[in-house]
Formats: sequence, structure tokens, C-alpha cells
Amino acid sequence: MGISINRSEKQALRASRASRWLLGLGAVAMVVIGLGLLVLMTQATGNRESYNQSYEWLTLVNAVVAGGLLITIVWGAVKLLLRLRRGQFGSRLLVKLAGIFALVGVIPGVLIYVVSYQFVSRSIESWFDVKVEAALVAGLNLGRATLDTLSTDLSKQARAAAAQLSDVADVSAGIALEKMREQMGVSDAVLWTASGRMVASAGQSRFQMRPERPPLQQLKDARQKGSVEWVEGFDEAIPGGDKGRIKVLVLLPQSGLAFDEDKRLLQVTQDLPPTLVNNALEVQSAYREYQERALAREGLRRMYIGTLTLSLFLAVLGAILLAVVLGNQLARPLLLLAHGMRQVASGDLTPKMALQGKDELGGLTRSFADMTQQLLDARTHEQRSLLQLETARGNLQTILDNLTAGVMVLDAQGVIQSANPGATRILRVPVAAHQGLPLPKLPGLESFAQGVAEQFAMLRLDKEAHELDHWQKSFEIHATGQGLSETAVTLLARGAVLPDGMRLLVFDDISEIVSAERAQAWGEVARRLAHEIKNPLTPIQLSAERLQRKLMGKLDALDDAVLHKSVKTIVDQVDAMKRLVNEFRDYARLPSADLKPVQLNALISDLMVLYANEPSDQVPRAPVITALDPSCPPILGDEQQLRQVIHNLLQNAQDACEVKGVVQQGARVGLRTEWHASRSRVRLTVTDTGPGFEPNILKRAFEPYVTTKAKGTGLGLAVVKKIADEHAAKIELSNVMQDGDIKGAQVSLSFALDSKVGNTHQPSH
Repeated sequence: MGISINRSEKQALRASRASRWLLGLGAVAMVVIGLGLLVLMTQATGNRESYNQSYEWLTLVNAVVAGGLLITIVWGAVKLLLRLRRGQFGSRLLVKLAGIFALVGVIPGVLIYVVSYQFVSRSIESWFDVKVEAALVAGLNLGRATLDTLSTDLSKQARAAAAQLSDVADVSAGIALEKMREQMGVSDAVLWTASGRMVASAGQSRFQMRPERPPLQQLKDARQKGSVEWVEGFDEAIPGGDKGRIKVLVLLPQSGLAFDEDKRLLQVTQDLPPTLVNNALEVQSAYREYQERALAREGLRRMYIGTLTLSLFLAVLGAILLAVVLGNQLARPLLLLAHGMRQVASGDLTPKMALQGKDELGGLTRSFADMTQQLLDARTHEQRSLLQLETARGNLQTILDNLTAGVMVLDAQGVIQSANPGATRILRVPVAAHQGLPLPKLPGLESFAQGVAEQFAMLRLDKEAHELDHWQKSFEIHATGQGLSETAVTLLARGAVLPDGMRLLVFDDISEIVSAERAQAWGEVARRLAHEIKNPLTPIQLSAERLQRKLMGKLDALDDAVLHKSVKTIVDQVDAMKRLVNEFRDYARLPSADLKPVQLNALISDLMVLYANEPSDQVPRAPVITALDPSCPPILGDEQQLRQVIHNLLQNAQDACEVKGVVQQGARVGLRTEWHASRSRVRLTVTDTGPGFEPNILKRAFEPYVTTKAKGTGLGLAVVKKIADEHAAKIELSNVMQDGDIKGAQVSLSFALDSKVGNTHQPSH
């Protein structure tokens, strides 16, 4: 899942791109202008007139360009120095790269400038050597001599041809001219009159509408001198052209009778070889330029040195600017990567900026941005997974905390790693306080820990043989209750090995279930006994009484006394058996509780009338001392069954205070009620100062027919337990300890509130 770059980073990226574009455009413009100026200066240097005309404005424009480059470089240097002074990350690298590129550009430029300066200075001096000038003069003379020789030869041929044409009439002059032209090998031949009228022509002039007439001065000179020769085309000729030619104008001989106006002149034209013309022009141009340069030698040196200096200055400034730009281009991706790495190292995985260039560094920044995005996605997914894991762990912990069963996690050595509150409630030991300790270190649970370890060992062996994945077994432990003695707790434990080698132990308190099963079994036994025993009791009693009536007065006194005693014994034992059967029936047929709001304090006050010792009592009982909490709200209960519970508990307490029917000195029975607002329960507690419960009786006190009384049936506490279960009350049995000695027994019942009045109860005082 991609995450977009925030607005500030986008604005910074756009501003950075805009500044780079502006800087790049400015640099390109400066470079283009500089290159253009260099080209113009080079062209002007080759043309002295153009250089003289453009020198000032070229120098001015070069100075402006150089100034712009210099300002740009100074601005970049100041910016770098400010970044370096602020200690901004990457400034040292940027300065180093810019310095390296600047040195690479400046040092070769300066070296070339020095060499070029020396070369130009020495070359200019070498140009104006005496031998060079003499050679140029000799070249010019040679050219002139060659042209003079060619002109003289052509003039001789023209005079000979003129002698042959002197007798030719004007009508047939054209044919004679063509034949003569071919013999002489000239390009053109024209026959003129003295007045400048063309008589006939041969060669190129035949195709011209108006052949070029010789100048009047040339015609005059030819009449006076007999012949005139001259060279044309050198002023118009260009190197590589063929316009150089020699012209000869010769007066034709005539008889003495001819008039002056009838004189005719022969003009022949011979083209010069192009090589000769080109060489002559080049020598002439070189000689002229040499003379001009010789006259302006110092200016020429200044011109070349100035051009070289401006070129060097532009090249150096351009190199420095290019160094800064290239250094920035190279350093920027590295700085971007370094900054991004520092952010990633500090834990910031927000989307990173990436360059869009096609080079490797731009690709590296994009790869880094993609990697950062992947890391961010991975961390987001991990955080989401951790959140889900924490939520699942919290839900699991909530489930474990609210489980009625105890859950413990042990390592392979039996050390407690974790436990839920249910384990503390069932074992009645602060398991959380013993976390990190071996299970046998829990007080009073050594046998339980040993049994668990044996079961896990057997599971390991059985798993290898039978592929079992858990074990299950019941344990009976003696856990410390809220009193100061111990109670028996029956546990159903189940163990399994976790995938990571840890051990899972789950156990539940099934004491109530076992007790209920036992009570149900005893109820069934009592019902059957009551049915089987009660039926023959009445016939036995009736038969005994009938025997007494039939035999009374018929026997002697001794036998009559034996009969009377025997019948009385039978009747008394039958009554005892009936009472026992009735108790069995009552236990087996105890009706379901009709739960209604009951004021427990008022019920106790009514019962206390029965337990007040009167002076007329022949056998006094242990006094009952009450401590009733006036803030106790009504509870949900069956008033008749609660009377039976309180009556049974008080009778058992008073019986415990007697030894052979005699109340011990200082004996007393305590009855108190307490309101626990935090748990919304009312607690009823009965204590005595008797000998307490024997350990074997304490563990099974609520089972039927478990008693220490000589005449007791053992159903009292069993009935109390059954009624407490009907009322969803918690019952606890313990001995009262003082200085390590047993000082009596204690039975406590905790009742739930009446939901209709629990929230609106106002305690009475």
C-alpha cells in the first residue's frame, strides 16, 4: 500500500526542481552566448577590418557574459559557504566535488593559456622575418616577369597575324580571323576600326551581342605605338577562378594611300592558366596582408592575446560553473540518499523523495524510495499484525481471566511461566507471586506437582508409543481456605505439550460435582434404606406390644420384669430406627428452595429465643453470642430451610462445646453476620470454642454419615451443604487457629443479595 509524500515535501521538491531548471537554463544560455562570442571573435580575428569594427562591442559583450558567470559562481560559492558554516549535512561533500571539478577545469585551461600565450608571442615575431618579406617580394616579381613574358610572346604573334590580315577585305575577314585564332591558340580575336567599330570577330566574341570595345586610350596607344598589351581580370579574379587573361591590340599594316579612318586594329585575347592566376593572387594578397600586419604588429599581438585571454576567462568561468552544477548534480542524489538513510536509521519510514533522472544515481534514489516504501508497508503490516496479536492476546487473557478453570503454562522443567486468576482461586495459593518458580515450590502442593510431573513423563513415553497428545487425571489436594485450616479440594487436571516445548496444565475444581454426586448417591441410599427399613419396623413394634399385652400378669414377677424390659427395649429401638429412617427420608426428599427476600438478621433474632438459657434448665448449654451487622440487606432464601441451617449449625456448635454432656468452662458459640459491599454478599459465620475438626473429618465433613458424635447421624452438615447449594451460597469449613493451636471450629456461608432490593438498600441502624 503506497503512501503519498506530504504537501511540504511536494512543495520543496517543486521549488528545488524550479531552481535547478532556472540554474540550468541560465548556465546553458551563458555557455551558448560564450560559444557564439568565441566564434564571432575567431571570425573577426581572421578579418582585420571586421575585427577593428567589432572589437569594442565583442569585448563588451564578453565582459558582460564573464560578469554574469562570475556573479553566478560567487553566488554559488556563498551559498556553499553558508551551508558549510551552518553545518548542513552534505555541504562538505558538495564543496569537495565542486573543488575537484573546478580544479579539473581550471588547471588545464591555465596551462593551455600559458603555452598559447608564449606560442602567440613568439609566432607573431617570427612572422615578420626579413627572409619572409624577401620571399614575398621575389614571389611578386616572379609573377610579374611571367606575365610580361607571356604578354611579349602574345604581342609578337599578334603582329605576325596582323601582317597576314592587312590585305584581307572586311567581308572575308571573319574566316581569316577564325583560321588565325586557331593557329595562335587564343580564346578570342576581334578586328576593330580606328573609330572602335567591330569589323569581324572569332572565338567567344562571336556569341556576344555587343563585344566589349577596347578603351579609347588603348586604341589611341595602339595607333601611336603599333601595339599595346595589358593584363585583365586580376582585380576581379578569385582563387580557383579562370578570369585572368592577356589582351593585345595591334595596328594592321596598310598601304600608304589609305586614310587614317580606314585603319584597322587586331585584338587578341589569351586566357591565363588558373594555377598561375591563383598563385599570383595569393602571393599578392599575402604580401599586402604582410605589409598591413607589419605596420600593426603590436596591435596584432594585443588582438590575439586579448582574444586568448577572453577565451580563457570564459572557459575558466564556464568550467567553474559547470563544476558547481555537475558537483551539485552528483552530490544531490548522494545527499538525498544519506539524508534518507539517517531518517530510516532513526525510525522514520515516511515516503522519501526520488530523482526522476535516467542515470544510475537517479535509479538508486528511486530504488531507495521503493525500499523505504516496502519497509513502511512491512512495518505497517507488522504493526497491524501486532495489534491483532495484542487484541487476540487481550481477548485470550480476558477469556483466561474469566475462566472458572485454572490454566497454567510450565516449561520443560516444570517452572511456572504464567497462570490465570482461576488457578489462584482453585489452588488458593497466589500463583502469580510464584511465577518463575518450579511448581513444587507452591506451598502445600508438593504431591500435586509430583503427580503432574509423573503424568507429563508418562505422556512423553505414551506419545512415542501410542501418539497421545494429552493426559487427564483427578487429584485431591488440601488447599488453605479463608479460615486458618485446610479443606479438601478435588481437581480434574488435563495436560498437553505445546509446539514450542512448553507444557499446558488445565484443571478445575470438581469438589462440588463430587459432593453433589455423593449427596445424590447418599440420597438414593437413604431413600432405599427408608423404604426397606421402615416397612418391618411397625410390625416389630406391634408384635412386641401384643406379646406384652398377652403375657402381662401370666408370668411370675421375675419373668414379667424381663418381659417388660425386653418390650421396652424393642419399642425404644424401633422409635430410634423410625427417627433415623425419618432423617434419611428428609435428607433424600429435601424440597427445592423457594427463594424470596429474607431479612437474615430478623430470622436470627427469632431463633435466638430458642437458645436462651433459662434458670429452670436442668442441663445448661453453651451460650450463643450474636454480632449482627445492621447494614445487611435482604438476601434470596427459603426461610424454613434457613431456619434449619442455622438450627443445625448452632446445635453442632453447642454439642462441640460439651464433653460427656458437660459444658466446658468459658465455652461459647458465636453467631455473626457481615455485609461485604465490594462483593455484594452477606456472610453468616458460626464459631465455637470446642476442639475443632479432626483432619480426616475436615476433608469429608459435608458427606452424609460423617460425624464424631456418639449419637449423631452425620446428616446435619450434609443437610446444611445441600440447602446451601440450593441457595447458591458458598460454604466454608475451617478450624480457628491461635498460636499454632486449634481454638475451635468455624462454619461460614456467603449468600447472594435480593436483586430487587440490592441496589436500593439503605442500611438501618
